[in-house]
Amino acid sequence: MIADRIRQARLAAGLTLGALGEKVCVSHTAIQKYEKGLLTPSSSQLLKLARACNIRTEYFFRTHTVELLQPEFRKTSTFGKTAQEALKIKVIELVEKRVELLGAFPEVPILAFAPPATLADHIATLDEIETFSDQVRSAWQLGMNPIADLTDTLEGLGLLVIVVEEENPGFSGLTAKARTDDGREYPIVVVSKRWPGDRQRFTLAHELGHLLLEGRLAGGINEEKACDRFAGAFLAPRIAVHQLLGQQRHALEWQELYVLKHEFGLSMARWLQRARQCDVITDTTHLSMFKRFSAKGWRKNEPGGPLPKEHPQLFDQLVYRALAEQYISESKAAELLGIPMMRFHKERQLELSDVVAHQ
Repeated sequence: MIADRIRQARLAAGLTLGALGEKVCVSHTAIQKYEKGLLTPSSSQLLKLARACNIRTEYFFRTHTVELLQPEFRKTSTFGKTAQEALKIKVIELVEKRVELLGAFPEVPILAFAPPATLADHIATLDEIETFSDQVRSAWQLGMNPIADLTDTLEGLGLLVIVVEEENPGFSGLTAKARTDDGREYPIVVVSKRWPGDRQRFTLAHELGHLLLEGRLAGGINEEKACDRFAGAFLAPRIAVHQLLGQQRHALEWQELYVLKHEFGLSMARWLQRARQCDVITDTTHLSMFKRFSAKGWRKNEPGGPLPKEHPQLFDQLVYRALAEQYISESKAAELLGIPMMRFHKERQLELSDVVAHQ
């Protein structure tokens, strides 16, 4: 088990055998023997290996194993097979922590995710996704107002949301099922930590579209375009678009899009697209405005500060819940949260919060 973990940690850190050997002051042959189980590293070497791979030593001894089933990446061509394999290992490590935590409870404390039973079975056109999205919101009692915390909403429905450290800009999102060694399965959605909140939210909604639209699209519909349409409609429903922009417009003001971006957590570019999709503006008006939008350099950096990033809260909350009920120890709680015991004690007593509040 330790041998496999060393290899997984090295790959996740993007290190070659030689590079890892240099960091821990051993030969690449020694690292190779560690990974094949032919040589067992000492406790001091394990500590060096953990530091070199930017993980905690507990990772090498974790007994809960997870397999990613049917992983589907949303990426560009620059995010190749090696990068994908490294990312999967990072995701597996984070999911293993969640699985271990959930297993500490007498009864699983989260819902089992399932698409609403009332959804249409067949979608023949992209325009029908507008109604489909409204059905989803209605079934989950989300109304038609902005979704303030999308991650919290999805986790409350039983999805495991993972925000992963990934500097490669070619990665956007991932959906998969995590299967544990005892046969349990959890649907997961993964987004990159490097992107601003509006892009993360759109990616999360896009990945949700893949989960909900699976098996429902007519043969001629491109699945990626369908999921993009669902993401926009889910975050900014047609009825809200019409209420806020009107039924038909000859032009839109940039300030309108800026305000709506911060209200709904959907980028200005996506709001411009929603105005066209909901027939508020014509294709010609959309094209003209988008050209001006691009000329201002806003395709890469929209005006104003970036929206706050998504941060899953459920995992942390469940750690403290399990600790309060004495399902786990303090040391296990600190290990799951990935922080030293001293910091954990301060956070548990809200001492760090007091420091921040008085700054």
